[in-house]
Amino acid sequence: MSSDDIARPGFSRAIETYAELIPDQAEAVLALLAEAARVDGQQPVSEQGRLRLRGRPREGISHLLLTVDGELVGYAQLEDTDPVEAPAAELVVHPSYRGHGHGRALGSALLAASGKRLRVWAHGGHSAARHLAQVLGLTLFRELRQMRRPLTDLELPEPKLPDGVRVRTFVPGQDDTAWLAVNSAAFAHHPEQGSLTQRDLDDRKAEPWFDPAGFFLAEREGEADGTGEGEDRTGEGGTGRLVGFHWTKVHADDGLGEVYVLGVSPAAQGGGLGKSLTTIGLRHLAAQGLPTAMLYVDADNKSAVSVYERLGFLTHETDLMYRTET
Repeated sequence: MSSDDIARPGFSRAIETYAELIPDQAEAVLALLAEAARVDGQQPVSEQGRLRLRGRPREGISHLLLTVDGELVGYAQLEDTDPVEAPAAELVVHPSYRGHGHGRALGSALLAASGKRLRVWAHGGHSAARHLAQVLGLTLFRELRQMRRPLTDLELPEPKLPDGVRVRTFVPGQDDTAWLAVNSAAFAHHPEQGSLTQRDLDDRKAEPWFDPAGFFLAEREGEADGTGEGEDRTGEGGTGRLVGFHWTKVHADDGLGEVYVLGVSPAAQGGGLGKSLTTIGLRHLAAQGLPTAMLYVDADNKSAVSVYERLGFLTHETDLMYRTET
């Protein structure tokens, strides 16, 4: 979320809402996001939001384009898919057009579209975004931390897997359904991650950064179909029951390796599997020659924050989410 002050006269502003963007519109929005990221030092819209810019319409997703004299200068995305939570949004104004009330105009349009039940991300938690949230009558309710640690001279204890558990890499197409099921169970409390679908997974597999060699699956052997039978085929898909995973991601241009998604099924939690999977992924990233590792974690997830701090991670920056009181 990027903010501005009171609108000034002398320009013609329009906001139009679309269920789907044509390619030219999507490219214009991506260019706007890239310029905002260059100036602000971070992406103004999440990876999930950027993936939604292309392809077929998605149920519950709306795109708001703000133009001034026909030129695109602002963008907002509204997601209304959660049956319980208020719709969630992200918004940005081109750096060259800030200070003219465009952020407030987009925020007001989002409030109207959501029936004044709204959650809005402010990536980086900048003071201008906090001011806009206050102007719109939103209050802080969620804090997402980005944590980092160096990977040079990485010294972590040898991972100790629970009895009967082995780790292999993801096989695209073969492991999709099982991974989606465990991801949903592991993140049942998480409104974004826990709701990923096959289409969301396919979108990520189509990205240039996707590498199954850095996507680690933990299986409890002999539990695929309840028979206890099946041969061991490490690295070629498996016959065990998936109980956890660590999906890493490489940001080559930034020299960063990411603990992209780390999950353990509820039945397998509490046995140290998450820590072991984290170690396996960090060692993989260090072997790629990356100097730094990063991850995102909710600040109120005290146990996870504690685990990551013990592994040497420190808070680098914070994303904030604001919402209406209703």
